[in-house]
Amino acid sequence: MDSPRRIVILTADAGFGHRSAANAVAAALQERFGAQCEVHILNPLEDKRVPFILRESQSDYDILVRKAPELYRLGFEVSDATLPSAVVEGALTVMLFEVLWDLVHEYRPDAILTTYPLYQAPLTAVFTVSRRFVPLLTVITDLVTVHRLWFHERVNYCLVPTPAVYDLALEYGLAPEKVRLTGIPVHPRFAQEKRPKPEIRHALGWHPDLFTVMAVGSRRVSGLMDMLHVLNHFGAPLQVVVVAGKDEELYADLQRVEWHVPAFLYLYVSEMPAFMHAADLLISKAGGLTVTEALASGLPMVLIDVIPGQETGNMQYVVENGAGDWVEQPLQFLEVLAHLLQNDRALLRQRAENARRLGRPLAAYEVAELVWEAAQTGPVRKAAGKLAGRRSLLDLLRLNQVHWNEAAETEEAE
Repeated sequence: MDSPRRIVILTADAGFGHRSAANAVAAALQERFGAQCEVHILNPLEDKRVPFILRESQSDYDILVRKAPELYRLGFEVSDATLPSAVVEGALTVMLFEVLWDLVHEYRPDAILTTYPLYQAPLTAVFTVSRRFVPLLTVITDLVTVHRLWFHERVNYCLVPTPAVYDLALEYGLAPEKVRLTGIPVHPRFAQEKRPKPEIRHALGWHPDLFTVMAVGSRRVSGLMDMLHVLNHFGAPLQVVVVAGKDEELYADLQRVEWHVPAFLYLYVSEMPAFMHAADLLISKAGGLTVTEALASGLPMVLIDVIPGQETGNMQYVVENGAGDWVEQPLQFLEVLAHLLQNDRALLRQRAENARRLGRPLAAYEVAELVWEAAQTGPVRKAAGKLAGRRSLLDLLRLNQVHWNEAAETEEAE
């Protein structure tokens, strides 16, 4: 039996979406190829050698988007220009080169997939210095508004979620043959869940026949309690399911509410495919992961919060395609809810149909096939003399006192 193909998936924990996409592809790879592949999901930002400011950016992300969303939006827009983006890529190369060099030489992958945009430039630098180019694929995890850093010309494939991002990739200079429209990967269980809603609800301990509204919260969702107050006093028969996204403060607040409707409260769940297929309506922020999972489930949405920047596009995509509504005030939510339920839920059914039309529940399998195909080719060695800019790159790294195992470099080149 041939040795298994080694596949490394790089991610980060700035929000849930990047790691969830990584987990989805890993699950699809294991389901399709089993023992033929060896999959490792790694977060390079956890390495203590990564500068503190970059390592802590994952937890600071939560604070910044909640406490200073306009500042986050400004940083997103300013850094998205060509020159600032190039400067950021150079800084990332210096800060992450040593960690990624060791990672590549320790795991010796046949292919690398990244679900986070900060690794592409430093990985390309690692390949250039070692002269060993590992197939590199990138999965973009927002639906419309995407930062320039996601698009790197040296990747083998840039896997995009929507036609709008496909066009953006070409606008930013990627060759058409490198861009594939796959959707954002969701766990294979979203495609596998086929049970009727009442059956899933019964299995979860909910009322099988009640109109079911699910709300997903976290530290980054504002205004959720106000919207839940509307549901709690709406008057029509319904049940509420709330997932607090590991936000213990929100979970405690939920438990203190005097609920007038059946309410099922969870700090965190791992059965999101079943939950979304069991619900009739979702209330959430416009995060790429949540929106993508809802679309894959054919679940209409009421979006109540956005992070200025990438999530603005997610919200617009949902609303403009008729898969959900955007509300900012409880009175707006009350009006939307009334419209969705009138005429025997005609508008709600149309929203659900539009969500199913947009959803790509098989995206993880499509991505897994492309990664597997790349791993069959594996790394390619190139002569140093044919690598433009290699000498300048070496000078940059040595000037900034970046260290790496040059013996491994020589070994790989031989």
